[in-house]
Amino acid sequence: MNNPTTEPLWVKWGLLTLALAFLFCFLFIPLIMIFIRAFSEGLGLYWASLRDPEALSAMKLTLYAILVSVPLNTFFGICAAWLITKFQFRGKQLLLSLIDLPFTISPVISGLMFVLLFGSRGFFGPWLIDHGCSIVFHTPGIILVTTFVTFPFVARELIPLMQSQGSDEEIAAMTLGANGWQTFTRVTLPNIQWGLVYGIVLCTARAAGEFGAVSVVSGHIQGLTNTLPLHIEILYNEYNFTAAFAVSSLMVLAALLTLILKQYIEWKTER
Repeated sequence: MNNPTTEPLWVKWGLLTLALAFLFCFLFIPLIMIFIRAFSEGLGLYWASLRDPEALSAMKLTLYAILVSVPLNTFFGICAAWLITKFQFRGKQLLLSLIDLPFTISPVISGLMFVLLFGSRGFFGPWLIDHGCSIVFHTPGIILVTTFVTFPFVARELIPLMQSQGSDEEIAAMTLGANGWQTFTRVTLPNIQWGLVYGIVLCTARAAGEFGAVSVVSGHIQGLTNTLPLHIEILYNEYNFTAAFAVSSLMVLAALLTLILKQYIEWKTER
């Protein structure tokens, strides 16, 4: 078999041209078109679309879901990674499989599961309603499904990193008299800090863009239970294309910022 590095120059440039052409057609052009359509009727209408009360409500709800779900998933991810990499116990592989569960289930099915559990006719729904607590079609339901679909990201980023680092440094610290909290804050956390930030970035990006599960439990109540992706869908279905693309441009900018941050974190991790 030929070494790929010894292939003729035209093969390398041909593959590079093909990859760039594919990215240009299926990534760059759609992104550019979003901004073209967003500003197609002027900057005034663009800002008016973003300042619309329903758009602002969707932004606030999306941000609220992020601010609740990401810290919860960060705490869970650190605890799960610490448990799996530092201890031996029965059921470890089962726990790893359960952490991956949201990756294997469709987001729509995830939303449906919470409807069956907490809906008005669900398993816990009647009891919750009798006690004045509503989950489905309210903000708590959106937070629950957002947390569910995003909780593997931090854990799955930290587990392989901590496994590759081993436990030698933690054992040495405890041998020298450090307690568990000192070992974690002064040894483990500095070693995993960039992997942790990377997992938080991925978790935040997924929480902001989640559509399927949130769509099932939100009820699509404008101004109350619509997140940004749901608000964009409603605008588009109402043929309000300029406003839909204006709001979409915010999510595109957030995605680009996430990509830049991701590249920076990877660079820092490699160093």
